[in-house]
Amino acid sequence: MKNTDTEISPETKKIIERHSISPDKTIRDAMRKINGISGESMTLFVINDSGKILGSITDGDIRRALIVGGDLQDCVSTVMNKNFLSVKSSDNIPLVMAEGRKKHIELLPVINNGKIEELIDLRITHTCLPLEAVLMAGGRGERLRPLTDEMPKPLLPVAGKPIIDYNVEELEACGIKKIHVTVNYMGDKIRNHFAERRGRAKVDCITEPKRLGTFGSLAFVENISTDDIIVMNSDLLSVIDFESMYLHHRRSGADFTIGAVPYSVSVPFAIMRLQGHKVKSLEEKPTYNYFANGGVYIMKSNLISRINKGEYLDAPDFIMTLIKDNFNVSSYHINGTWVDIGSPDDYRLANELASRKIK
Repeated sequence: MKNTDTEISPETKKIIERHSISPDKTIRDAMRKINGISGESMTLFVINDSGKILGSITDGDIRRALIVGGDLQDCVSTVMNKNFLSVKSSDNIPLVMAEGRKKHIELLPVINNGKIEELIDLRITHTCLPLEAVLMAGGRGERLRPLTDEMPKPLLPVAGKPIIDYNVEELEACGIKKIHVTVNYMGDKIRNHFAERRGRAKVDCITEPKRLGTFGSLAFVENISTDDIIVMNSDLLSVIDFESMYLHHRRSGADFTIGAVPYSVSVPFAIMRLQGHKVKSLEEKPTYNYFANGGVYIMKSNLISRINKGEYLDAPDFIMTLIKDNFNVSSYHINGTWVDIGSPDDYRLANELASRKIK
């Protein structure tokens, strides 16, 4: 894996601060602070003046201490759990996350040199994938007019939330910390949206100088720190097991993995098999089953160097060059909900599914 940027984002610093307490604070202080983070994981970490983590404390630790005679004025260092579960950034984080869930732990600290560099909320983070992501959000949404006359398609509300936010939140739930969004049509509105949005991932918007197709904008994505990246359309409403897709990508030794969705074509007529003008057979109203490109990819990040800046390039053309040059192009079969919101009917379906909480 490439060396990653270990700088802690301002939002992560705020989260760590909300869940930190000094060892000389009292149990009463801890109770007040825990009460103040209601709605989040109600866990504090005891951190000394040098920033080193000493232990964890929950309302359960406090309750047990009071039952055996503790006092609200006692220091939190007397009741903290020194054997708290943590993980180093170099460890197999998904494995430790699974252990934490078995122990009903909600907040898992990622430790570097004894200091917290991240807090993983196991209630909302499914896994931690070593990936950055690119969301392609530059399209005009022609087929959704007039809805897209005043608003770019990625910001159209689906059950009250912008389409693109469903994808960003799903990527954040996979532990992805950096998301690049390529924009063109009404790009300023998308930029403003992410300037105001608060989330766990750092989102940066990259403006295409002109319309460059579905993949041409990738040439402008710079400073990628991971060996592989997720690239996907921003207007999908889907349930994708990104961890499973990533493991498939790595185990298959693929350079490029395409998320494939089942697609059936039913012909409402009898189909003739011909030899010249001679009819050999008839097949009544056949159905043909295929796998279609789902607009979700995992690829080696160094493949971006094959794209020339300013070159118009669509995904199928790029993929065909990889196949021609003998790169390992694999497919991963997507199970579950997948809606490409390209038409009014698709938009209505997406709203219906999201209202029912898609599965």
